[in-house]
Amino acid sequence: MRTIDALNILSITKSEITFDDVKKAYRKACKAYHPDVNPAGHATMIAVNEGYEVLSKATFPITIDSQSEFRNYGEELNNALNSIISFADLSIEVCGCWAWACGSTANYKSTLKESGFKWSRNKKMWYFRPENQKRRFFRGSSSIDEIRTKYGSEKVVSRYHKALA
Repeated sequence: MRTIDALNILSITKSEITFDDVKKAYRKACKAYHPDVNPAGHATMIAVNEGYEVLSKATFPITIDSQSEFRNYGEELNNALNSIISFADLSIEVCGCWAWACGSTANYKSTLKESGFKWSRNKKMWYFRPENQKRRFFRGSSSIDEIRTKYGSEKVVSRYHKALA
């Protein structure tokens, strides 16, 4: 995960960031996206924890140029996941700061599109990504297994799915 993506997940918009800013943003995100408070909290917390891990290894102070686009990606990811988390026949996983959905998606195509998910023809899966992560140049396509290996992968199991089991 890039530093700017980690900052966007934690909703940090300052141009000069200290470790205290990162800790405060992490605590605020944990409070907002905790699984006890939020249905899609587990999946969002995966991305928040990864963002915090990336930023905690950085050299402080972190200076971001004014051309970088700040977005509240944590909130976008949370909203997208909350809109599909209750669908029992979907398998959802978080790889880096992207969310992937597969399974019986035909019934939920319109909901997935409305939530900001896009269809990956090569992987036969739906994905949600930050808008600022559009491909800048073609590097070839990676399989989902290569993506899982590179960025890590965490399956999302909601309370709804646990109740059905």
